[in-house]
Amino acid sequence: MGTINGRSPIGIFDSGIGGLTVVRSLLATLPKEDLVYLGDTARVPYGIKSPETITRYARESTRFLLGQNVKLLIVACNTMSAVAIPGISELTPLPLLDVIHAGANCALAATKNNRIGVIGTAATIKSGAYPVAIRQLCPDVKVFAQACPLFVSLVEEGWLNRKATRLIAEEYLAPLLAEDIDTLVLGCTHYPLLKPLLQEIVGPKVSLIDSAESVALNTKEQMAVNRMFNPGGGEVRRDFFVTDAPEHFQSLGEAFLGQRLLSVQLISLKRE
Repeated sequence: MGTINGRSPIGIFDSGIGGLTVVRSLLATLPKEDLVYLGDTARVPYGIKSPETITRYARESTRFLLGQNVKLLIVACNTMSAVAIPGISELTPLPLLDVIHAGANCALAATKNNRIGVIGTAATIKSGAYPVAIRQLCPDVKVFAQACPLFVSLVEEGWLNRKATRLIAEEYLAPLLAEDIDTLVLGCTHYPLLKPLLQEIVGPKVSLIDSAESVALNTKEQMAVNRMFNPGGGEVRRDFFVTDAPEHFQSLGEAFLGQRLLSVQLISLKRE
């Protein structure tokens, strides 16, 4: 492992491709920073797996990124953020950011009636991580959670505005809208790609909280506090690693990022 300094990259990892929405926000917020992204595409989806398995996978990804001499880690997966943060924290003293706490802060800033909805994978919703994070900051807020397990597959198929997707989304969101929420947290990094459709369904009076945007802003704040900004002057590094199907990741990833992915490298993670 080399020396970690301001020129070291930011490390981002996800269960698959969804974390590229975090990368997209980072590119807009911190354009001079080097980035290393790892998507565990061989074992996606994480949302239906046990907390023990998710934690093991997350630790394996963490070890890989530490080997890339990153200066900061971002858990760009709500499922991992919900259950694996303690297991990740044991491995490194580096600053560790996650999408759940970032999303919770933004949701509280947005709500006016203190009634917040959260959608996510089955594992994220079952963990209760969002309600806990929100209520730790403001105990009086009402939080209503809904698992939307089909959304990840629909996004990865590119079905962002199909009739079937709309019908499924309306079914998932109906119980939350019945609770008179005025804020909805998109508690999975795949979900921002459904944002236009979801906004149509919930209407203009409901604010959608994109945790990818939130964590990018938190990253900038954390780097300012720790004086970790890249001084610049060299070629910007953008490395993408996956554990399976790099061609599929590259083609779909360009839709997530809104720009070309020049290189995607296939790697194997060391098992604990």
